Amino acid sequence: MVPTAKTMNYVEPVPRYVNPDHSAPDYDAIIEQLQSCRSSQIGASYYYIRADENICALCRIIPGGGKVFFHEIVNHEQLGISKDEIQESVKQDPGLFTLPGHYTVSPLIETKLRVLYDP
Repeated sequence: MVPTAKTMNYVEPVPRYVNPDHSAPDYDAIIEQLQSCRSSQIGASYYYIRADENICALCRIIPGGGKVFFHEIVNHEQLGISKDEIQESVKQDPGLFTLPGHYTVSPLIETKLRVLYDP
């Protein structure tokens, strides 16, 4: 069962996403793998692709204090990244992540994100 977040001191909880079986993602393992892949960090965020037989999504994590501070599924179309580019990134993945269903962003997606978010 996934713990629910409560508003404390007028601060809203950050979004957390669950797996299809309603279990929480292994945030510690995800952030550890993202931190070992230079192309995943763009600006203050880490980007990766989460894919299974039903969905392919660009995800963003903002770390803070050694933990995951914020995790979201990114609207890739607003960033000029097509669904085909995300699917191609999964196909071309070099296998740097050991977590099933997690993939690095392709050089094309990395370049698009860096243009938008790197100083």
